[in-house]
Amino acid sequence: MARLDILRYPDPMLRQVCERVNHFDDALDTLTRNMLETMYLAGGRGLAAPQVGVPLQLFVMDPGWKNGTQTPFVCANPFLSALDDSTRDCEETCLSIPDRPMMVTRPARIQLCWRDASDMAHEMELTGDAAVIAQHEADHLEGRLCIDYEGAE
Repeated sequence: MARLDILRYPDPMLRQVCERVNHFDDALDTLTRNMLETMYLAGGRGLAAPQVGVPLQLFVMDPGWKNGTQTPFVCANPFLSALDDSTRDCEETCLSIPDRPMMVTRPARIQLCWRDASDMAHEMELTGDAAVIAQHEADHLEGRLCIDYEGAE
């Protein structure tokens, strides 16, 4: 595996709307393994493909690894929807915007649908940190950053 370079704001790749993943092959598997290694080495809990210069609708995340429980997700072509009107204010950090935490308000409960690196479909309800991380990473796939939210400080 290889550690990938993480792009820093204001790199224009971070503002690009990403293309759907259409090829679930060895190259995608290698990319996701490298993204997970990069994320862990950088101390993050999520990393989106555009952050490493790849304009694909793809992110990896592991909400529990800092608490001792590794639960990595590989999410290709994700679709997220809020399950109710509840929200959560959370201080978010971004590997592409280091040392600049932002307060962001997001839905507290979401439904995440995605395909893994083997093209298998998954669906899961997420709350807490997992919901925040998934929404943060999905934003990257649309060219949005945590600094774009009104009131982000």
